[in-house]
Amino acid sequence: MILKDKKVMITGGSGMIGRELIDLLLEKECDLYVASIDNDVDLPKGVRFKYADLRNFQNCMEVMKGIDVVFNLVGIKASPKILAEKPASSFVPHLQFNTNTMEAAMRNNVKWYMYTSTVGVYETKDKEILSEDDVWNTFPSKNDWFGGWAKRMGELQVDAYNIQYKTKKISIVRPGNVYGKYDNFDPENAMVIPSLINKAVESTDGTFSVWGDGMTQRDFIHAKDVARGMIHSVENEITEPINLGSGEAYTIKSVAEKIADITNTKIVWDTTKPAGDSKRMLDMTRAKSYGFECKISLEEGLKDTIDWFLNNKDLSKSRYNTFKENR
Repeated sequence: MILKDKKVMITGGSGMIGRELIDLLLEKECDLYVASIDNDVDLPKGVRFKYADLRNFQNCMEVMKGIDVVFNLVGIKASPKILAEKPASSFVPHLQFNTNTMEAAMRNNVKWYMYTSTVGVYETKDKEILSEDDVWNTFPSKNDWFGGWAKRMGELQVDAYNIQYKTKKISIVRPGNVYGKYDNFDPENAMVIPSLINKAVESTDGTFSVWGDGMTQRDFIHAKDVARGMIHSVENEITEPINLGSGEAYTIKSVAEKIADITNTKIVWDTTKPAGDSKRMLDMTRAKSYGFECKISLEEGLKDTIDWFLNNKDLSKSRYNTFKENR
């Protein structure tokens, strides 16, 4: 799939991965569109913005008109704690996003569609390394129960189209623990890296707290590498699911220590709080067989993210937050 001169839509394109994807796609000389419930602040020149709540099917039909390629990034990220407390605020919108955007794209006869799944579709209890073909042999982890099932339903929707319409024009990517610029840094509901960065940067006494004992392991990948992997999957017309991760398992302790070093702060461990699944590391064999590997080290990525946050604190607080909707 050659992307030059194609009309490309990024749904959820104002977020962390979307911003990186925009920059990379502009280099491909695409006719680029972004649809999001956030406002269009700080989007590069040449990107056409469409404000749209993609939980509404008619809105999805409108934004898909005349589009050649869709990168579907729309979704909701949050900490395990907030997802446990407010699962419907994530589960229901995810089902709506999946169904509406994909169905609208198929009805509008797009040439290619990329669906963003997640590491949360995997069961992690009995597996050290998570391989693509393991998903349907298990249930999602209880720590990602609702989000994992919602993303699995999106993958199942892809299978349904492939079976019924004999089509092979959809890529599925499963990113690991993604971090980077434009992330959600709200300490009440952010993921681990942006939450720790916020705590460290905003600390008034030179310390920040970290939940658990720090021995939990995660596969972290910078948003720019995820964006590269997404483009790679479309350009190479990959139709089987692929993992997007570093292929390395980092302890939360090692990540927290790197953040403490960069911000000149100290860690206070809170072992009374839960730590989540003990280990998540993605098998990158399939992605590498298609020619994809990460380029950004954890150290480089953390410095980049912290520098951005220090200069964009207000911007990081202005994004739409489904967990703060009135219901």
